Amino acid sequence: MSSHAGDPELDRWNGRFAAEDYVFGTAPNAFLAAQAPLLTPGARALCIADGEGRNSVWLARQGLQVTAFDFSPVGMEKARRLAERFGVNVDYRLSSMDDWRWDAEQFDVVAAIFVQFASPPQRQRMFDGMKQALGTGGLLILQGYRPEQIEYATGGPKRRENMYAEAMLRDSFADLDILHLASHDNAVDEGPGHSGMSALIDLVARRRWRSAPASWCTA
Repeated sequence: MSSHAGDPELDRWNGRFAAEDYVFGTAPNAFLAAQAPLLTPGARALCIADGEGRNSVWLARQGLQVTAFDFSPVGMEKARRLAERFGVNVDYRLSSMDDWRWDAEQFDVVAAIFVQFASPPQRQRMFDGMKQALGTGGLLILQGYRPEQIEYATGGPKRRENMYAEAMLRDSFADLDILHLASHDNAVDEGPGHSGMSALIDLVARRRWRSAPASWCTA
């Protein structure tokens, strides 16, 4: 994905986000919201490819310090309006996935929700970058579509190779502690962009401590 003017993918997303309504709604992704017990007010969070801001705004409403980026200026403007509506501050930055400086800052939470328009090589760079952005003990929260989503056609890309599978995620994040990894089919209701029965896959993983904290021990 590129942030350069004239990029057909950028033009496509700008066109989608130009609609008056929010393409994916204004409520947070249900899987992300279900992770609320793992979140600590004051923690630093990064939302990648955040679009119109529903997830970054929700994280900010939980008391987190949120940075979010997307390559669509139209989407970012809607995200800023949504943050203003809910009375929260989010550090919005315009960037493509390839241009983002993954190693510039470290975060306690990295959220990647339905970020599946990257080709397989771009996806691997993105996964590696997400790990770079996690501080020690930081949480990765990810939800995406599995290949079966092509048959459901209720959201997401039309390319099977862009989808996620359990083995792929387990291998890609083998250097993290995987707390939850599950495939399931459920109805999704996230605006007109994600609506209907969907083939989903969820991941929660934690970046390992370099050494065990003094208060932590094993039996």
